[in-house]
Amino acid sequence: MTTLTHLDSAGAAHMVDVSDKQVTAREAVAEGRISMSREAATAIRSGAAVKGDVLAVARIAGIMAAKRTSDLIPLCHPLPLTRVAIDLSADDTGVTATATARTDGKTGVEMEALTAVSITLLTIYDMGKAIDKAMTIDGIRLITKTGGKSGDYRA
Repeated sequence: MTTLTHLDSAGAAHMVDVSDKQVTAREAVAEGRISMSREAATAIRSGAAVKGDVLAVARIAGIMAAKRTSDLIPLCHPLPLTRVAIDLSADDTGVTATATARTDGKTGVEMEALTAVSITLLTIYDMGKAIDKAMTIDGIRLITKTGGKSGDYRA
């Protein structure tokens, strides 16, 4: 059985000691989707939303969120990110967000990619809720991860 690395032998939460790990190139890609009415999707795609360019603001929010992940997730290590990219694909029923995070470090960037996607989608919701309060966010997941002792992962 695999043990949880964020719990010590007494079951208390702690930050994992990564001081003995090797620095390696690491990358993680996460995705998620926000579904919405055709009216909201059209306004967001065309840049006609009352609050402005929703996709541009959401992209910046996702990048900023990745950089602040250790401030949001209590036991995450602060990482020197070398790249954060947010790709947005809008269609008639919503927006799919894909976040890529990279670092050269001792621990992975999965949480940074997942945080970036989450905040990107929440920003789209915030900026579009005047048109459609029933939007739904789902499917947030890790797609790939490379680097580190545990090796590569593909969903």
